[in-house]
Amino acid sequence: MAEEPPGVPEPVPTPPPFASVAPPAETPGVDSAAAPETASPQTIGPEVAAPAVAVPEVASPEVPERKVDEPVSSAPKHAMRAPSIGNDATDLLNGSKPEQRELPRIIAIANQKGGVGKTTTTVNLGAALAELDYRVLVIDLDPQGNATTGLGVEARNFELSMYDVIMRDQPLEDCIEPTSVKNLFVAPATIDLAGVEIELVPAFSRELKLKRAIDTVVDDFDFVLIDCPPSLGLITVNGLAAADEVLVPIQCEYYALEGLSQLLRNVNLVSTNLNQTLEVSTIVLTMFDARTRLSVDVANEVREHFSGRVCRAVIPRTVRLSEAPSFGQPITVFDPASRGAVAYRELAKEVSNGAPQRSR
Repeated sequence: MAEEPPGVPEPVPTPPPFASVAPPAETPGVDSAAAPETASPQTIGPEVAAPAVAVPEVASPEVPERKVDEPVSSAPKHAMRAPSIGNDATDLLNGSKPEQRELPRIIAIANQKGGVGKTTTTVNLGAALAELDYRVLVIDLDPQGNATTGLGVEARNFELSMYDVIMRDQPLEDCIEPTSVKNLFVAPATIDLAGVEIELVPAFSRELKLKRAIDTVVDDFDFVLIDCPPSLGLITVNGLAAADEVLVPIQCEYYALEGLSQLLRNVNLVSTNLNQTLEVSTIVLTMFDARTRLSVDVANEVREHFSGRVCRAVIPRTVRLSEAPSFGQPITVFDPASRGAVAYRELAKEVSNGAPQRSR
């Protein structure tokens, strides 16, 4: 038999050269615990425990102990308060709808709260009534003159204003200016009206100055819309004393309801002492946003108390209504197909109630 060759011993594996390399020395002044760890796929050696880090103890807040029989409240921390109208407002103005008035009609658009849409309603309601072939006069009693500029009438285009009519007894017909809309006219206002509140104090029969001026021209128009300032001063009292009815725009927000009682109380005082035929005939919901719960709550609250006087047409919050005054045009001219224009046309139909135009 052939002898087997001597066996060759298997080679002994030598450790990789990096296995016996000592770990790098720590750099003075550098915390090894804070140094980033370098992952090595072939690291061999005993695990080194990380240095312990002392964590300060944080005292847990004390929770008050609840009694066993105490009910657990499920109400949210910030519960929304439902808008409400005072009982005095309900007493001053019941829900019954006033009788239909004959033409001509003098309507004061009033609300002592600013930014509720008085001027917007005055301008666009007047333009929508003019589209229905009614002859409309807008009287601007606001010293800011927004109704004047909103109808495209600039201050340099007229000589007399409502200040001259009230304080200097100028004829109202000399103050009236035509607008770009057929059948729509405006009696303009300037910043001079801001001083009327003080200048009227010593005047004789100061509350009836506007009424006497309107009486001279009322037969020439079907509707006279008085844009009152956002206050309850002498200018607003003049507007209420001259009107037969009041249209109240109410913004669909909580603050708009807060001053409604005071407005109705002032209307009642003027009706008792100066103008017995005056009454709140129309309430218009403005700046309505159907996406918000608050707008719906305010609308429901107003309709619950004054259902017979609240118009079915609701004025939405739209950008086009805000843009129209910058072009000196009502919304029915600026964007006839917009939601705002459609809403004011519906409002005009409700306010006019289909009254026939007068023969002139």
